[in-house]
Amino acid sequence: MAVASSAIYVLGPWSSDSPEAIGTPRPVAAPVKVSGRTISVVGSGDILVHPELWDQARRDGDGRLDFRPMLEPVRDTVSGADLALCHLETPLAPPGGPFIGFPKFSVPPEVVDGIKAAGYDGCSTASNHTIDQGMEGVKRTLDALDEAGLGHTGSYRTSRGAGTAKIYQVKGVKVGHLSYTKSYNGLRPPAGKEWVSNLIDPQAIRREAANARQSGAEIVVVSLHWGTEYEHEPDVDQQTWARQVSEIEDVDLVFGHHAHVVQPVERIGDTWIVYGMGNHIARHAQPVNANRDGVIIRATFGQAGQTKRWKVVAMEAIPTFVDLNPDIRLVDLERKLADPALPPGRRAIYEAAVDRIEGNLLTRAADTEGLVVRGVRPAA
Repeated sequence: MAVASSAIYVLGPWSSDSPEAIGTPRPVAAPVKVSGRTISVVGSGDILVHPELWDQARRDGDGRLDFRPMLEPVRDTVSGADLALCHLETPLAPPGGPFIGFPKFSVPPEVVDGIKAAGYDGCSTASNHTIDQGMEGVKRTLDALDEAGLGHTGSYRTSRGAGTAKIYQVKGVKVGHLSYTKSYNGLRPPAGKEWVSNLIDPQAIRREAANARQSGAEIVVVSLHWGTEYEHEPDVDQQTWARQVSEIEDVDLVFGHHAHVVQPVERIGDTWIVYGMGNHIARHAQPVNANRDGVIIRATFGQAGQTKRWKVVAMEAIPTFVDLNPDIRLVDLERKLADPALPPGRRAIYEAAVDRIEGNLLTRAADTEGLVVRGVRPAA
C-alpha cells in the first residue's frame, strides 16, 4: 500500500473541432489541490486468466511463469493509491497444474505474484467461476492470497467469518470491502456449505455493510459480479440492484465486474455505481476491441459535513487496453498517450480505445456529476 499525495487530477473535456490535438501526445494533467484529509481507493476489472495468458507468462519467465511484466504497465497508477482492489475471477490450481481454461477454470497460482507486484492490496473473489474447482479451489485461492499478503473477500474456507467484510487500515482509517456474485454458472456449492461464497442479495448486503460499520469501518466498498456479458448497458437486474444498494446508508461505492466490456458509471444519490470496469487482463478466444478495453477507477474520499463522514469527493477513470502483440501487455492509456515516441499507428489504436471507453462510461451522464475520464483529448 503506497502513501499517495492528497492531489487529484482534473482534465477538461476535449473538442472534436481540435484537429491539432489528434495524433499528438496527450499531456498528463497537472494535479490540483484538494483541501482536507483524503484517501484514494482504486478498483479495476476482471483478472480472467485464459491459457494464452499463462503461455505469455511462460515466455516472459523464460520457462517459468511470470505474470509481472503483463501487469507492470499499470503499477504506478495502482501502487499510487492508498488502497488498491483487484477482482480475481478465476480459482487457482495447485503449483504446476493442471491448468484449465474455460468453462471451469483452474489457473496458475503465479498470477498472484503479478497482482502483488502491480501494487494491489487485496482482491474480491466472488464470481461466476468461484466454485469451478469446488472447495479445494476456493481454499487454494485464499491460501495463495494470504501467503502473498493480499486481502480478500467474497469467498470463504469455513463458515466462521463467512459473509464478513475484509477490513483494511488505510492512513489510520478502516475501509471495509465486501464482494458478491449473481451466479455460479449453474454450479451449486457443496450441501451445507452455501456460505462458501456470497450471492447478490440486497438484504444481506445491508446487513453485512452494517456489520462492517460496527467493526469500525468508516468507508464501505462493495464489489458486485453482475450484468450481461459483452453488453455495455446495465441489464434490468443491475439497474434494480444498483438502486437497492444505493439506498443502503452504509455503502459508499460499488465496483462492478463480469460483463468483460466497459459499462457506465452513475451517481445515485450519494452512492457512486461503477457498473462494469471491463477486463483488466484477459485474452478471449475472440479478442475484439470491446473485450480489450478496461478502466481503473480512482475514488478519492474526503470528510464531509458536520459529521465528518467519509464521502467520495472525486471520481476518476483511467482507461486501459490489452495489447496482444508483440506481447500481451496491459496498457495505461493516459501514460502511453503522453509519450511523444509512441508510433503513429499505435497512437491511433490507443486514441480510439480512449474514445470508446469514454463514450461507454458516460452514457448515464456521470461527467455532469464530476467523473473525470483521464487521457482524453485536451480542450481547444
